[in-house]
Amino acid sequence: MRLSADWMTIADDRLLEYLAEHETGTPKEMGESDLVRFKRVHLQRRCKKLENYGLVRQVGNGVYMLSEEGQQYLDGELDAATLEPDEE
Repeated sequence: MRLSADWMTIADDRLLEYLAEHETGTPKEMGESDLVRFKRVHLQRRCKKLENYGLVRQVGNGVYMLSEEGQQYLDGELDAATLEPDEE
């Protein structure tokens, strides 16, 4: 079972699942997929939030990838409520 935090939304799980399946992705690519059905602008905001909490990493040019912590969250091994933001 995944342990989400109060700052997380349903879009976050879909976004993390997309990155687990595709290795990398941009908010535009995610928004155009059948797995993540949210607008690019919303996904861009969520990527930045997830990056601040260490669940994804930006690898350049708006491309994101799942971090080790992000994979642990998806596997139910990490309680996202215990994470602290790098910056707000």
